[in-house]
Formats: sequence, C-alpha cells, structure tokens
Amino acid sequence: MLSDLPNVLTLSRMGAIPVLVLLAALRTPAADLAACAVFAAAAVTDWLDGHYARTRSQLSDFGRMMDPIADKLLVAATLMMLVGERRLSDAGLFPALVILLRELLVSGLREFLAGRRLSLPVSRLAKWKTGVQMGALGTLLVGDAGARVLGLGFLPVSAIGEAMLWVAAGLTLLTGWDYLTAGLRQARDPELRVRVAPGLDR
Repeated sequence: MLSDLPNVLTLSRMGAIPVLVLLAALRTPAADLAACAVFAAAAVTDWLDGHYARTRSQLSDFGRMMDPIADKLLVAATLMMLVGERRLSDAGLFPALVILLRELLVSGLREFLAGRRLSLPVSRLAKWKTGVQMGALGTLLVGDAGARVLGLGFLPVSAIGEAMLWVAAGLTLLTGWDYLTAGLRQARDPELRVRVAPGLDR
C-alpha cells in the first residue's frame, strides 16, 4: 500500500515541507526561487496522486486519509513561514488567518461527516480556490528579491502574490460556507444523506 505510486507522491509532498521551510528561512534570492520550485513540485503531486489513484485503480483508505492532511500541512507551513519571516504585510495577515481557520473548520466537519459515512465531493469552484491559493503562495515565496534574479524586478511580485491571497481567501470563505451548511444540515437531521452543493473542496 505505501509503495503504491499515489501514496508515494502524497508522502513526498509531506517530505518536501521541511526542505521548503529551510529554504524559505535562508532569505536569499536563490533560496527563495528554490523554495518556490519545491513548493510548485509539491503542489503538482497533489494533482498527480489523485490522477494515478483513479487511472491505476489504486484508491486506498490510507490515501484518502493522508492526501488532505498533506495538502493542509503544506499550505499551513508555507503560510506560517511567510508570516514568521514577515514576508506578508500587516493586512496580508488577515487572508492568511482566514485560510488557516477555514482548514481547521473543514477538518472538523470532515471528521464529523466521515463518522456518518458521508464524503464531500470536490467542485470546480474548490479547484479554482486551490489553484489560486497555490499560485499566491508560490508567488509570495519568490518575492521581489527572487523576481529581480529572474529579471522581473519591474513587477511588484509580492504585492501580486498578496492580492492573489486575498482572492484565495474569498474563495476559501465560499467553499468553507458550503461545508459548514452541509454539516449543520446533517447535524439537524442525522437521516439526511447530504450531497453538497457546488463549491465544496476537500
């Protein structure tokens, strides 16, 4: 089971986290670019593990458990590094908090609904949220210093990344609200087999 390619990809995403944290802590332009590359590679495995699990019929309980955990650890570690290294403005702290708190909310609701043998499907809006969020974090990891190395110093890369983070936070609230209302409906009526409206993410 652990040797199945989808699970290897999921575990590799978790293994990338300490490397990402170390590179981001170095605070050099080259390290920033390397951190972004590690983050991008880890983000790609999020799509690949699901793709291979479906196409190779290697779906497993281990994968279903670890995949969302790996996603949330990657996002949380990256956000905490950006905040801790003061690579976000004071205003940028708010979308970061929204994203982190929503992840805690969703984790609790998933556990509750899993106990009732319910799952929440991923919608197109949720996929957009994930894409914008990953793009924002990657852009923030590059930062203005990394952009200068790439010859893009004329672009306000950090400001662009922070604007994307605000958009991701807005989408996060929408998809999180869908989760919350689904959980509340199920709590009021245990016999209800909830099928979540469009907007749900894992």
